[in-house]
Amino acid sequence: MSLFDVPVSLAYALVKGLADGIGPVAGPVATAIAIILFTLLLRLAMLPLAVSAAKGERARARLLPKVQALQKRHARNPQRLQGETAALYEAEGATPLKGCLPMFAQWPFFMVMYRLFRSATVAGHQNVLLAHTLLGAPLGQNWVGLVGGGLFAPPSLVFLGLFALLMALAVWSSRRAARTAPAGAAGVLARVAPFGTVVFAAFVPLAAGLYLLASGTWTAVERAVLHRRIVAPAA
Repeated sequence: MSLFDVPVSLAYALVKGLADGIGPVAGPVATAIAIILFTLLLRLAMLPLAVSAAKGERARARLLPKVQALQKRHARNPQRLQGETAALYEAEGATPLKGCLPMFAQWPFFMVMYRLFRSATVAGHQNVLLAHTLLGAPLGQNWVGLVGGGLFAPPSLVFLGLFALLMALAVWSSRRAARTAPAGAAGVLARVAPFGTVVFAAFVPLAAGLYLLASGTWTAVERAVLHRRIVAPAA
């Protein structure tokens, strides 16, 4: 039994249930909408992690002068600098790991969505979700496998539309990251990383690409709201 068998079965039941529920209204795009709703429900459940990460970001910003003082004091002793910096963050509850928790928490759910639309059977039964499409593009197919049928064929155009939306989201996220990104390689990585999603989406099933789009949009809105209400110091 695979580690993902039970989560995939649960995800299958939830997505299929949502699709069946909104089917009379949404029609042929019901499953695609169900995937987006499923993603938003997951992100809503992870909201406490995002709030904790935002508070940690504010605490780290507040501690920056102390960190800089430690860097000057222990410039010749990197090991002691690392230890005292970690102790300072720990004492203030601002460990950098907290800022990564929302990102780490998403990966298992993404893998479940990926497996769901790559499995011919789920819990010993045929995966009927694989027969569903979005505007003619199979939800279980990736763009690389479709492009041979023509770059501007209808199924490929669906993916190109998805890439355009992901690119717009990446540009917005990159510009926002540039305002607070540190100098050097870490800052460059923070500005470039959002564009990796666009490339990644070409190699995963369309369903997983929809997950990336919905989750990325949630992240962008979430960070904008939490940055204003939690991270930004009070006037």
